[in-house]
Amino acid sequence: MLKITVCAVGTIKEKYMREAIEDYAKRLSSKCKVVFAEVKECRTVAEEGELLKKAIPAGAFVVALDLKGKMLGSTELAEFIDAKMTDGVSSIAFVIGGSDGLDRSIPDSADFSLCLSKMTFTHQMTRLILLEQIYRAMKIISGEKYHK
Repeated sequence: MLKITVCAVGTIKEKYMREAIEDYAKRLSSKCKVVFAEVKECRTVAEEGELLKKAIPAGAFVVALDLKGKMLGSTELAEFIDAKMTDGVSSIAFVIGGSDGLDRSIPDSADFSLCLSKMTFTHQMTRLILLEQIYRAMKIISGEKYHK
């Protein structure tokens, strides 16, 4: 079973946001294992970057969420994840920066950089959108109906 690790700066403080994220993680539990690796907020993105690097599981395929990354539609994300699983990837780590962004060393060393949107989202909202899109991708991969 594919393991998805969401490495992110800070914790989710808002109850409604935590509940929504937990809901998608629960929905995904039959399709993949979702793990959260939260690191503390620091004074600089460089410090956060060092903590994020340590939070990434060894051997994981690393996807940095970055405004300069490649934009994929929902079907394309499903194809991307499916291709990784077909290639034998068993662990994917999605890395999300804090409120001041992601240290450049993360996308520079990542296996792939993904841009969810040209719009800027809070790092909390990014987690929710990412999980919803992973859920949608897993439904597409398994041939289940899900709005495209």
